[in-house]
Amino acid sequence: SPTFRKLTLLGTGTSQGVPVIGCTCAVCSSEDPRDNRLRSAALISTPQHHILIDAGPDFRQQMLRARVRRLDAILLTHEHNDHVIGLDDVRPFNFSSGHPLSVFAQQRVIGEVRRRFDYIFGEPIPGLPRLELHAIEEQQVLHFGDLSIEAIGVWHGRLPILGFKIADLVYLTDVKTISDVEKKKIRYCKYLIINALHKKNHPTHLNLQEALELIEELAPERAWLTHLSHQMGRSEEVNALLPPGVTTAYDGLEISF
Repeated sequence: SPTFRKLTLLGTGTSQGVPVIGCTCAVCSSEDPRDNRLRSAALISTPQHHILIDAGPDFRQQMLRARVRRLDAILLTHEHNDHVIGLDDVRPFNFSSGHPLSVFAQQRVIGEVRRRFDYIFGEPIPGLPRLELHAIEEQQVLHFGDLSIEAIGVWHGRLPILGFKIADLVYLTDVKTISDVEKKKIRYCKYLIINALHKKNHPTHLNLQEALELIEELAPERAWLTHLSHQMGRSEEVNALLPPGVTTAYDGLEISF
């Protein structure tokens, strides 16, 4: 029987989350739970492993909401605060496992984690989080038991960042462009999760039109839009405009693959 694998979208919002502080727009005041978005993160689950993609400011809340009791590793797409600043909250996992938590990221991102969490890496003090940092680059394949995860190189404006391909599912966030070489690896994947910020142009993120064009080019069986801003509009309204096989993602969405 095929191995059980599941991706849970723990957060599908932008760096501000939705609702945005102080905003009373139709999305921020929506009563549809799909319009409530924590910062973008995802959890890969198999019977043996639980691997997190990104640990932003909502990390603690996301772990509690998804009832995550064990974490084997964290993969970081890039170093922006909405993707890394929750790393201090790994402590309960350290205490329960007795081990540092493995974090995989590009060398530049590792440097940023060391700088922002400088207090972790000095003399060991009881109660502080413990991280074991591992440098990875695009094209590298990580193995967790029988689970293989390939790092895909993409561009967040002018910043080279990582996406991840797990079997026939691809998770990409904060993307603006992808090289032809990397596109080849993800073309015709079964499931694609990709960012779409809003409808206007943006220097470092795909907007809705660009995301839909890229989805058409990559031709997955199904695609979900993540990292959505309150300016995109309400889920229900956006979904009505999307082509077949494409929908807005929402917090708590589970994809078995």
